[in-house]
Amino acid sequence: MIIVVLVSLVGYLFGCFHGSQLVGKYKNVDIKSTGVKNSGASNTMILLGWKFGIIVGLIDIFKATLSILLVLYLLESQGITGSPQILLVYINALFIIIGHNFPVTMNFSGGKGTASLIGVLLAVNWKMALSGIAILLLFTFATDYLVVGVLFMYVSFLVTTYIFFGIEPTMVVVLLSVMSILKHMENYKRIYKKEETKISSMFSKKQL
Repeated sequence: MIIVVLVSLVGYLFGCFHGSQLVGKYKNVDIKSTGVKNSGASNTMILLGWKFGIIVGLIDIFKATLSILLVLYLLESQGITGSPQILLVYINALFIIIGHNFPVTMNFSGGKGTASLIGVLLAVNWKMALSGIAILLLFTFATDYLVVGVLFMYVSFLVTTYIFFGIEPTMVVVLLSVMSILKHMENYKRIYKKEETKISSMFSKKQL
């Protein structure tokens, strides 16, 4: 039980570290309260251009990777390997995304966890990461909507987790997928109304 609490706490604290807060302070812009009112890389890209969007994305990706690598080190130092280790890593991943989406540093109103999920995939299994990122890019550029690519990346994560690790970690991914769908509900509504920002327009955004 203690190790579960520790793994969860590490994930949440890493998740609370937001790239958009750092960039927002540097550019003197409240990213969370401007644009589409999201603290992630996509809104940063809309507001400040693709360069700052990439910086935020990289911070949010690698905070997740570092969290999982730290947890793996802690678990292996305690002799925890195999299926118990995998499940604890997935619990850490869950709380990374929870921390990103509901950070104490932003009054529990943060981003949507997409970049951090990529960081999770990179740390968990390179084959899963390659598959997930490829599907994200394919559906994003095919539809010109990032949120569609994100949805199918979660589908890929769900399927590959079941194939590689079985049912218990898959149930964690189900929770992550539901959370992502709920967090992106406004995006789906804007797509239906033809009001969602297209990925092509983000890359043509002028720098501030």
